[in-house]
Amino acid sequence: MTAELVRGQNHPLPDTRLEIRVSAGHPVLAGATLCDEQGRVPGVEWIAHPGSPSLPGVDVPRQAAADHRLTVDLEAVPGAVHRVSVLLALPGPRTGGTTRFGTVAAPFVAVTDHDGTAIASYTITGLDSESAVVALELYRRQGSWKVRAMGQGYEGGLAALLGDQGLERPADLAASILAAVAPEPAPVTAPQHVPEAERVRRTAPATASDPAPTAPVTPPPTPATGTGPGTGAPTPAMGSTTPTPAAGTSASASSASGGPVDYSHPRRRATPASAPAPAPEPRQAPPTPVAGDASGWSMDERLYNQVWGMFEDLARTAAAYRSACDFAESRLDRELDETLSDYRARGGGANDAARTAARARHDELVERAREVLDRDLAQLAAESEVVEPALPVAFARWDNPVWHAYRVPDGDPMAVRLGDLHLPERTDLRIPMLVRLPLERGLWVDSGRGRSEAAGLLDEVELRRLALDSAVAHTARLLAAHPAGQFTVHVVDPAGAGAAALAPLVETGVLAAPPARGAAGVSAVLEQLTERVDLLQMALRAGASDALPPGLDTARQLLLVHDFPHGFDDRAVTRLRYLADEGPSVGVHLLMVADREDASAYGPLLDPLWRSLLRLTPVPDDHLADPWVGHAWSYEPPILPPGSGVLRQVLARVAAARHGKGF
Repeated sequence: MTAELVRGQNHPLPDTRLEIRVSAGHPVLAGATLCDEQGRVPGVEWIAHPGSPSLPGVDVPRQAAADHRLTVDLEAVPGAVHRVSVLLALPGPRTGGTTRFGTVAAPFVAVTDHDGTAIASYTITGLDSESAVVALELYRRQGSWKVRAMGQGYEGGLAALLGDQGLERPADLAASILAAVAPEPAPVTAPQHVPEAERVRRTAPATASDPAPTAPVTPPPTPATGTGPGTGAPTPAMGSTTPTPAAGTSASASSASGGPVDYSHPRRRATPASAPAPAPEPRQAPPTPVAGDASGWSMDERLYNQVWGMFEDLARTAAAYRSACDFAESRLDRELDETLSDYRARGGGANDAARTAARARHDELVERAREVLDRDLAQLAAESEVVEPALPVAFARWDNPVWHAYRVPDGDPMAVRLGDLHLPERTDLRIPMLVRLPLERGLWVDSGRGRSEAAGLLDEVELRRLALDSAVAHTARLLAAHPAGQFTVHVVDPAGAGAAALAPLVETGVLAAPPARGAAGVSAVLEQLTERVDLLQMALRAGASDALPPGLDTARQLLLVHDFPHGFDDRAVTRLRYLADEGPSVGVHLLMVADREDASAYGPLLDPLWRSLLRLTPVPDDHLADPWVGHAWSYEPPILPPGSGVLRQVLARVAAARHGKGF
């Protein structure tokens, strides 16, 4: 059955030899851009358009027409290509065309396999003053390909579209592409086979705009890649309260250290354009791989990117479902208003029949959207069942058996898991919340009630105990993820109220010193870490790292602060703010356990402190905002299995390695 996509929705491609059919009801030019792993087009040689219609694996028509067929062979595109964007643009008035999509019928795009079987379709609605649009995106994911409905329009036309994809001098390039379009309509050939789903939508048969043969085009050069997979912050940045899409993301995910991993198989070869088509094979659902088969990357990097991709897919599929439901609701409201305003239909029960029909159409739209959502969620759940057991200790839940075979790592970590994320559409589908290391901001475990229903059911003492237990679990994971001696933990517990929860850290000997108590102990620890930050910053600015005092601990430092603001005077508060702002740049990080209301006596003085920290909760709470697609992600803290001794076991091995006793 053909998947009828809505904006933002994706669908797996069971075949790599495809045909993309466009029916616009008005002449448009069609093209394609080959994008790298960041979604950028490095140069004009990566663009297939009427003036240069053939690239390796992609052929587009030479002329503007109401109906188009583009051929794509994803096996033949260069290995550096991670996305193929299909674009449509209206010819300008000088070529006899219109200037915006709002004055013509909504374009319809269908993806079929090489034998004409429909795979997915998309009607590009919602366009108004735009004259160019990215219709579809074909993208690599876990060694296979998917199609995503984009519908991203540009009022600035083709020039704005090309500029958004990173082209230099996009206006000149857009002008040359439009100039290559012949003013007369493209010749029409005999009607060809059209999938049933397309025949239902279109009244005119599809026509072919066959590109004339051209000389082979040299594959685009491989772009430079980053040194690691994209940084995480939920979309995207996973683990951030203000994700920039990743993935949108995209609702684009920003990547500070590189882009997604190339999942193309290193032994795969491009198929020559002139090779005869092989006989069709029975279509099978691609298997769910673990971390793909990318070469040149560590397994941690591959798994990190796979988890990131799962986060992006869940965000997009939920956004598509919500968008479809909103559309169904708005259409129902409009149709009911029209029914009530038609005085001629008030008699004879015509109004009742119209309302019943409108509600039936609404229910059908919602049901179809739910079917698509359930299918995508089932696919993600199956992927999660495969990926979760394969995660390394830094990424794994505490109940994962991998912790029982824990060994202190030899190399620096790339990320740690700070909990799980889920959406209300399916609460049992949890995506690991991975945060890149070293931490770019401190952590704050909120011991207050906030707005969480779960927190409202607990008394104040129990909530504070859970908050400190959660902070200890985060600390243990950070210690376990670093090589021996490369991560030092200090604890401030002014009143000694957290002695029971801190016992695993104290008794195993992983702390640099016993927890600091009283105002004098708090002041001494803060003074020591503040001086360390000052020394390291001066050394870095002067380029004299070899002039640091002998015996200075070069390991990264974590300060776990319990029961703030008790035991903190004004000077200590100032130092704490300084560490929060300046510490991460030189490897000094904060982990606060506090209720913001307890610090209200300081007024707005501490507002910058709270804003600079990543807020985590000891109970489930939907407080992680995602401006990419507008979701409020529910965060769930890492929970140790009841009665488990895995935390002490791991900390004992960390302490033994720290003191040179093996493990």
